[in-house]
Amino acid sequence: MKAAVAVALALLSVYLSLDRLSAQGAKPDPDQDQDQDRNQNDRNTHSDETEPKKKKNQPHIIFILTDDQGFNDVGYHNPTIKTPTLDKLAAEGVTLENYYVQPICTPSRSQLLTGRYQIHTGLQHSIIRPSQPSCLPSHMDTLPERLRQAGYATHMVGKWHLGFYRKACLPTRKGFDSFFGSLTGSVDYYSYGSCDGPGLCGYDLHDDEGVAWGQEGKYSTTLFTQRARKILESHDPTDRPLFLLLSLQAVHTPLQTPKSYIYPYRDMANVARRKFAAMVSTVDEAVRNVTYALRKYGYYRNSVIIYSTDNGAQPFTGGSNWPLRGRKGTYWEGGVRGVAFVHSPLLRRRRRVSKALLHITDWFPTLVGLAGGNASESHGLDGFDVWPAISEGRESPRQEILHNIDPLTHKQHRQSCSAPWDASVQAAIRVGDWKLLTGDPGHGDWVPPQVLPTLPGRWWNLERGVSLFPRTSTLKNVWLFNITADPCERQDLADRRPDVVRRLMDRLASYNRTAVPVYFPPDDPRADPSRHGGAWLPWVDDEEDEEEGKYHGVYKKGRSGKKKRKKPRCPLCKLKSFFLKLNTGMMSNRI
Repeated sequence: MKAAVAVALALLSVYLSLDRLSAQGAKPDPDQDQDQDRNQNDRNTHSDETEPKKKKNQPHIIFILTDDQGFNDVGYHNPTIKTPTLDKLAAEGVTLENYYVQPICTPSRSQLLTGRYQIHTGLQHSIIRPSQPSCLPSHMDTLPERLRQAGYATHMVGKWHLGFYRKACLPTRKGFDSFFGSLTGSVDYYSYGSCDGPGLCGYDLHDDEGVAWGQEGKYSTTLFTQRARKILESHDPTDRPLFLLLSLQAVHTPLQTPKSYIYPYRDMANVARRKFAAMVSTVDEAVRNVTYALRKYGYYRNSVIIYSTDNGAQPFTGGSNWPLRGRKGTYWEGGVRGVAFVHSPLLRRRRRVSKALLHITDWFPTLVGLAGGNASESHGLDGFDVWPAISEGRESPRQEILHNIDPLTHKQHRQSCSAPWDASVQAAIRVGDWKLLTGDPGHGDWVPPQVLPTLPGRWWNLERGVSLFPRTSTLKNVWLFNITADPCERQDLADRRPDVVRRLMDRLASYNRTAVPVYFPPDDPRADPSRHGGAWLPWVDDEEDEEEGKYHGVYKKGRSGKKKRKKPRCPLCKLKSFFLKLNTGMMSNRI
């Protein structure tokens, strides 16, 4: 017995010795040990990102966002615009004909990436200008963050326009693995210069978090397309699913395009319209090249291509929303009803037109759902998962849209004490077939593309709330339309249906109780590009205690306590104003 025990102990000793030798062989040096520890920590840190890679059928998502493309600025709505690629993709997919965006750039982009209405992000008023210390709220998750958690590689190319005063605001800090494009709202297509007023200009082209110097002379639509194709070429579609946001600055002003694209539109009499149409053709070519790359590199069969504008067009710079009423910067249909379609081999019912009510906030939960994620983990979403409505033709879960409530934009009017809503506040909402507008929705006219005025000059800028046209009426501040029956908003039913007006005002009041304060800070002189080597760059250190919550209250440019000086009389200005009013009256009354 003792002999057996001795033998067992001897064998155990030998086994332990071999185990120690094996362990020593696995760790030849301390540096390798540290690398393994770091890799293990990375795996633990990104467990949410790596685990979903095991999921099957995660589609590649390519979202193409254009800028200021109006309802009448695409071939399948208007044959004079030559967009064969867009027409074909839309015809073979699902065209979204009851789809809504916001009337200007920043709000649309913020709602795309957060899935929340403006009233829940503090971005209810205007755009984020280059010198403003503002950006997406830091506590909110974003679409690329959620997709990256689901295992996606996330890339953005093009226009950001969601703030950059801190590094924490940059696209690469908001969920994108890479970024190549512009941070401000309006950039020269060749020089990449961007201005925020006279003498306040800088270079705005960035690669990740650095300035991409030396790209002058290259047309931005072409440059952005080349970068998108490079991403598609370098990524392995069988390894990880891809999310690519191609946010083209076209067809936003300035109206610039290579001359070869203008020639097919040489018969257009209006010069601005001719250039604008040519820019739309550059977008069509860009989409053709990206689609070709999707097929070439093996993405297409398992891809979802989404095409959307960010807001309506501005007729005075060549765009057209005809036959819809209004323009960019307004809450009439011309400002908020967007051009959009979905093209994908994964659609169950293709080659059709969808009348489902959809909104730009819906892309967040829809795409998270397609990626295999759980959108309910993102709290406070205003969007719906509308993939069944798009892919299968089911009824949309969305029954209403809050276009916006902007408490900084008032229209002076005496308020009834019994009214459930202060109608002097600029607001717009759609519930079912009905749409209500209060306050000042922006100048509402109908502008056919062949009757584009030429009098307005550089001062025309609806993004900053400037409106030199006369108001419809000093007392009128409530409009009601049956949008399904009257999509062009020609029959105001506010007086005939006070019951509907009151019901929609109740909904506005209900939404307003959930609104956060408007965040619209004053300009920061430290943003001046001359202080940063001539480029627009973040100017607040992340270490500084200057989070968005530090600035309390709001600031509206131009509202100061200083007494305004009287402008000298200008007979020529009066004459110009007379013709502007005459021209507007003719368009509103006779067209």
